[in-house]
Amino acid sequence: MKVPKLQVLYEDNHLLAVAKPPGIATMGVPAGKRSLLDVAKEYIKQKYDKPGNVYLGVVSRLDAPVTGVLLIARTSKAAARLTEQFRSGTVDKVYWAVVEGTPDSEEGTCVDWVRKDERHRKMHIAAKSHPEAKEARLSYRTLQAVAGGTLLEVRLETGRKHQIRLQLAHRGLPIIGDRKYGATRAFDAGIALHSRLLRFQHPVLKTDLELTAELPGSWRVFGITQ
Repeated sequence: MKVPKLQVLYEDNHLLAVAKPPGIATMGVPAGKRSLLDVAKEYIKQKYDKPGNVYLGVVSRLDAPVTGVLLIARTSKAAARLTEQFRSGTVDKVYWAVVEGTPDSEEGTCVDWVRKDERHRKMHIAAKSHPEAKEARLSYRTLQAVAGGTLLEVRLETGRKHQIRLQLAHRGLPIIGDRKYGATRAFDAGIALHSRLLRFQHPVLKTDLELTAELPGSWRVFGITQ
């Protein structure tokens, strides 16, 4: 089977970073479907002629409709060290989102308590006292008005499931295309949320790395200039 071409942003013996396209799950798909992790394993297996199973560990999972920088560890040591960086909040995680409407202020910080709803596969805002509630923090700034909405730059301070999608929607700013969280405008290529940049320390070399993914072509409808 021909392996779909990965858009590789960075690669060495310890890391593989790719630009994730929309519409493919990062991992954890039902039997018979392929995830981006499956594609990446086939890429490594073929490129380096590796026999047997290929180890890859996802350390920055993205929802299926989301695009952009996706970081994968090629060794368990790298995976453990990168996971600790994400857990401790030392990774700079920057997203671009096109939302319906306009924020009340050009920049701000959002702090909420959120909980999972496994039955409906979504997240909800919760009371701090809820036994399953977890704190969710992000900051945003307005980059420009675009066709039908506003382009925001979002920095994640925590890493909760669907966090950006939920917190922006809770403030009347659903991401375009994200009907699960109240968007009314459609977007043919999933939702208008893009993992723009990751800045972190290389888990082995200890050097600083900054990885950026260009916007997919589908974002041209917004008239955004990169």
